[in-house]
Amino acid sequence: MSDIPFLTSEATASPIYAVKACDWPALSEGLAAGARRQAERGGFAGQPGRILLVCGGDGALESVLLGLGDLDNPMLFGELGRRLPKGAYRIAETPASLSPTRCATAFAMGAYAFDRYKPRRHPAPQLVLGPDVDADEARGVAEAVWFARDLVNTPANELGPQGLHRATAKLAQDFGARFEAIVGDALLGADLPLIHAVGRAAHEPPRLLRISWGAPSAPCVAIVGKGVTFDSGGLDIKNDVGMRLMKKDMGGAATALGLARRVMQAGLPVRLEAFVPVVENAIGAGAMRPGDVFRARGGLSVEIDNTDAEGRLILADALVRACEEKPNLILDFATLTGAARVALGPEITPFYTPSATIAAELDAAAADHADPLWRMPLWPGYAADLDSPIAEMKNTGDGSFAGSIYAALFLRRFVSTDDWAHFDMYAWTPKDRPGRPAGGDAQSLRAAWGLLRRRFG
Repeated sequence: MSDIPFLTSEATASPIYAVKACDWPALSEGLAAGARRQAERGGFAGQPGRILLVCGGDGALESVLLGLGDLDNPMLFGELGRRLPKGAYRIAETPASLSPTRCATAFAMGAYAFDRYKPRRHPAPQLVLGPDVDADEARGVAEAVWFARDLVNTPANELGPQGLHRATAKLAQDFGARFEAIVGDALLGADLPLIHAVGRAAHEPPRLLRISWGAPSAPCVAIVGKGVTFDSGGLDIKNDVGMRLMKKDMGGAATALGLARRVMQAGLPVRLEAFVPVVENAIGAGAMRPGDVFRARGGLSVEIDNTDAEGRLILADALVRACEEKPNLILDFATLTGAARVALGPEITPFYTPSATIAAELDAAAADHADPLWRMPLWPGYAADLDSPIAEMKNTGDGSFAGSIYAALFLRRFVSTDDWAHFDMYAWTPKDRPGRPAGGDAQSLRAAWGLLRRRFG
């Protein structure tokens, strides 16, 4: 992971002025004649995401104008991180309604580039953090997001189950946390049969990874992330389009680990228990079949209706295991269904929780961090659609509708507390957005961190 482009001081930093469209007429009157002419020629009028580089008579950069439109959206500062030329900058003026810390975080998020195999187009601009910025918060959140994005963007030939295992172990080591791994056939002896069933056909064996951190007497927070390092669909194989981005099917694990990183880095006074079930859903002689029946941890029998609905299976074992820690709160993250994208598109993450309190806290945190979430219903009327004629349940619903709800209802059977939220995330940005360069992403990480910080911080 590259360094976050923050500076603590720089005498020659160029000032950034963020302006709303409604304030532009008055502000433009106060500009020097040359700057006003540049704005007129560039058609700048405070439009959201528009950037104007104001140059002096000698051609040197004097200042930067950032348009905010009519929005209180700190993520627009991400456009500066992505598009400004190399150099040092400082936020000189922004509306009082915007948090300087959130703006700085967005700047860093926009400056991200995955340069492991291909050099970035140009060096990232650097932002001088003013005294009104919580530097630890801005840097820590940006680092958590960059860490998760790097994991999602790394291809499966380098980040298979063993690669994700190494990354998780290193994360635990970096923060002095305890690390445990149950690998291969040892999963059967540890009563984790669904994780074993999904991953047993792959060349690299399945595993359950665990990070434990914090004082034993502190409130327990359990974080679970789906770690399917590549999803072929199994015997119910995906088509070429459906399989193309399946390196990102461990995006839930990446987000869970990024969140765990932030919890440990911030020293949040909790006992953290992070569980990451890791598999590759491959095709081979040992692959599970449609119609097979397995017992999950805890004893529930599950019929495999579709081998491409594998993420909820590995999460089921992990959620039962996490609940055994008696957590005060449990959060799970998963790239679980295409139906979630049909419902809300690629930018908004649906979440499910039986708790109105958690829902309200997540709504507030999502708005605070400009990390969009939308609560979806755990609709009990659909629960019977998961019934199986030969097992206690099956892993898909009866029809093609309500796929994301079916998946959440399936997981609900394995969670023994109402203090739970499930995020059905995409973990990918199809095209450049403010603060969100195209590629892997850690949707819902910042909102979840906001919830944890507000509740336990």
